[in-house]
Amino acid sequence: MTSTFLPIEIGKRAVDAHQQALNVTGHNLSNASTEGYSRQRVEFVPFEPIYLPGLNREETPGQIGQGVVVERIERLRDQLLDRRITAQAGGEGYWKARDPYIREMEQIYLEPGQNSIRSKMDEFWNSWQELSIHPADSAPRMAVLERGKTLVDGIHERYSALKRLQDQTEEDIRLTVERVNDITRQIAGLNGDIQKVKAQGDNPNDLLDRRDLLVDKLSSLVNISVDTRDPDEFMVHTAGVILVQGKIGRQFDLARNSETGYSDIVWNETREYLEFRNGDHNGSLGALVDLRDHTIQSEIQILDNMTMNFVGLVNEVHQKGYGINGATGLSFFTEHPFATNVNGDYDRNGDGDYDSSYVFRVSGTNVLESRAQVGLEGTITLSAADGVRQIPYYPTDTVADIITRINNSGAEVTARLNRDGYLTMKGAPTETAETPDFVIRYIEDSGHFLAGYAGLLSASGPEGAYDWARGGAVSSLVETAGWEVAPIAHPSGWIEVNPALVRDPGSVAAGFGENGRPANPGNGEAAMAIAAIRNNEVMVGQFRTFDDYFADSVGRIGLLGEQSGRALETQNLIMKQLEEMRQSVSGVNMDEELSNMLKYQHGYNAAARFITTVNAMFDTLINKMGV
Repeated sequence: MTSTFLPIEIGKRAVDAHQQALNVTGHNLSNASTEGYSRQRVEFVPFEPIYLPGLNREETPGQIGQGVVVERIERLRDQLLDRRITAQAGGEGYWKARDPYIREMEQIYLEPGQNSIRSKMDEFWNSWQELSIHPADSAPRMAVLERGKTLVDGIHERYSALKRLQDQTEEDIRLTVERVNDITRQIAGLNGDIQKVKAQGDNPNDLLDRRDLLVDKLSSLVNISVDTRDPDEFMVHTAGVILVQGKIGRQFDLARNSETGYSDIVWNETREYLEFRNGDHNGSLGALVDLRDHTIQSEIQILDNMTMNFVGLVNEVHQKGYGINGATGLSFFTEHPFATNVNGDYDRNGDGDYDSSYVFRVSGTNVLESRAQVGLEGTITLSAADGVRQIPYYPTDTVADIITRINNSGAEVTARLNRDGYLTMKGAPTETAETPDFVIRYIEDSGHFLAGYAGLLSASGPEGAYDWARGGAVSSLVETAGWEVAPIAHPSGWIEVNPALVRDPGSVAAGFGENGRPANPGNGEAAMAIAAIRNNEVMVGQFRTFDDYFADSVGRIGLLGEQSGRALETQNLIMKQLEEMRQSVSGVNMDEELSNMLKYQHGYNAAARFITTVNAMFDTLINKMGV
């Protein structure tokens, strides 16, 4: 049998339900501009009816309802769309962090332009050309020195700018690591709060919004994936490792790399290195690491390589020339060898014994003709980034064919015939921080091209190989072969015009002597030879001439800028579309909320009117019926 006061209870439930719905609508409207907020919706359900099926139920024409209640307050969210945004945000974060650095690099190069290194080097070559025409005059020598200083200043300026940019990425990496650690701590803390609320049977909608917002921000910093299969243990993965698991948030740390001087990202607990996978979806942290360790470092190495080859080639000629005062054997640019030992021997592991040889350039003893067929067969083995490269040669090959094959092999060694016709092999910058730049690490010839024909190695096969991983490695070269010790790191940051020439410009060489006698005052052959370096095939790394180097610099930086700009634009468009799709699902629609507000208001008024009507009925029943 139903209660007489059941209508009052039905009206009360309706008032409570519509008041709660109005509160939710007001909550939506007040958070319309809140970042990461998802609109909420009230789910009304009929309250449990009085009579359920059973033998003891009263015989009534059907179940008697007891009004309405709010079953739950639902957060409108598309989980599949959220996962797409999380996966895509890493790409946007990567290019958003990378693009400003690439733009700044474009400003550093200023190629082509009047203040670029190329224009200053052109002026330097022109001054030597002028000296070759007037070798007995002082003014051309002063011009050579001044333009040499200007060129050195330009090289220093570019190196310093790139180094500052690299240091800036290091600082940004530190800040980003701190930001990642802070977000993971917050997510772990929210996981604990969310578990407590769910344990009470409630929906922690606002807490879930805050956590999803933090996940979005984290996904732009590092490449992550979210695992929600276990409703009680929310997990975030990165680099194949769990970053957040429930209330536990793992932390990153920084460890100084003794080889590079910069920081490696490691796990705080295990000290294991965090490896970023190759690709453009590693987030802003991956972009910064890639910029510091590859993009900017590569540009510094290319600049160092150009500088090292430029200095070595100019000094090679200048040392053989004579100044107007009879001075000879002087370098035009200062050189600072890595090892003070004349053979390049160095104690690498610090045990007191020479265990390595730091040699940049080796030269043969036999004059070769580039178009001559060698008539020999064998395989040359040279050091490379991933081990060694093997370059075969055949009897029908010319010297030029073999040199070209060496230079196109991908080995970290280049070859050329110098101005005297001797085969010269030089070390190039390396791809790994563990091996030093400009150091020849391995040369072997199974045949007799290097051993006998070029007069470089003393013997064929492994027993005659040049191996830098031992002291006295130059003993494997022909006794009369020439070699040059590798420089200390980053020659583009320290080269200078020889102070001895600045003090006495008459020592600037212009001509070659004959039979041990100084050059005649009118001899400008040395100056002409230096000026000719500009267009000669000198092998600046993989570039044949200096003009090739500068042309590649312009194209390389331009392509990097174009790639960065287009990729960022593409990622922004993709993310914009995904965000618009999310807003269509989760965003607050003012018109819809106002419409709901009117609907709930009318519902509330109707429930209140219903209670008033029932109250009037009870008043009649209680107060107006009687004797």
